[in-house]
Amino acid sequence: MAESNFVDYVKIYCRSGKGGRGSTHMRREKYVPNGGPDGGDGGRGGHVILRGNRNYWTLLHLRYDRHAMAGHGQSGSKNKSFGKDGEDKVIDVPCGTVVYNAETGEYICDVTDHGQEVILLKGGRGGQGNWHFRTATRQAPRFAQPGEPMQELTVIMELKLLADVGLVGFPNAGKSTLLSTVSAAKPKIADYPFTTLEPNLGIVSYRDGKSFVMADIPGIIEGASEGKGLGLRFLRHIERNSLLLFMVPADSDDIRNEYDILLNELKTFNPEMLDKQRVLAITKSDMLDEELMDEIRPTLPEGIPSVFISSITGLGIAGLKDILWEELNKESNKIEGIVHRSKDVSRLQQELQDMGEDEVLDFEYEEEEGDDDLDYEYEEEDWEEK
Repeated sequence: MAESNFVDYVKIYCRSGKGGRGSTHMRREKYVPNGGPDGGDGGRGGHVILRGNRNYWTLLHLRYDRHAMAGHGQSGSKNKSFGKDGEDKVIDVPCGTVVYNAETGEYICDVTDHGQEVILLKGGRGGQGNWHFRTATRQAPRFAQPGEPMQELTVIMELKLLADVGLVGFPNAGKSTLLSTVSAAKPKIADYPFTTLEPNLGIVSYRDGKSFVMADIPGIIEGASEGKGLGLRFLRHIERNSLLLFMVPADSDDIRNEYDILLNELKTFNPEMLDKQRVLAITKSDMLDEELMDEIRPTLPEGIPSVFISSITGLGIAGLKDILWEELNKESNKIEGIVHRSKDVSRLQQELQDMGEDEVLDFEYEEEEGDDDLDYEYEEEDWEEK
């Protein structure tokens, strides 16, 4: 993975802007006696905003930009002049990005649509100028509100691929070969396990100009949900898929047992995956004749569609597309969404270390001169929305 540009896991430090302080200016003009207070409000601090962008496929652009900081609001000035709002920091992320708190593992938000914007951290509100505090008995207030402080947060961003069909199987089950056969994708194919080290997407053409997206996930082994092999790192990509295509080679000792092992790994990782539609494909079936297929069929799992295929000879490929299209368009397959679970803190640090994201990203903030010259003690109601 060191040579790959596919980055699906990053840790970044985010900081919103602080609000500008209100002004304590008193109006002094010739021929205007007792001008009174005219200090303006401070500007709002900048927000940190996540924005979905379909032109991004990985989080690579964030790996080398680990500090996302919005601008601070400017202070108010005389003549009731408002301070300038701080500049928002907009972070473009690929659709399918999920954000977690890096310290607690708590789920924060999910960005799934192009153009969708989520305010990750709100900028501090600007302080009110002294003209807000004038009263009949306090006609010359010489105090104003300081701006609200900034917010800081270190977050983990995970990319979960958006695809219609996800390929699930052990290493060397023929997943990459199938993807290269039914789409224009060119994944690496070889005769050794774990050839696929990163997810691959392909667009599968169907009849009448229709198509759907297929995702090839690195091979899963028994114990993947506990961190064995590469499965734990890429199991999250399967969460986004509408339909799961289980692939078991025809030369397996026990097709039903391999299917059950794969299903159990998904259940252990996220029980909600069992709600997804499933299809079983017996790959490398060019080595079977009709008599052997008839013997195998009664041993296959009940209740899910199954098909014998061969990516080399094209056996069953057309029928597989028909089954996938039919299952994808079933009303029961219209899953509204997935519920993202918070991360287990006990395993979070190990996960960060495995991903190489355990670097401390704290940012030392230097106070600007004059930041503390206003010491006004205000009540909570002073911050009520105006």
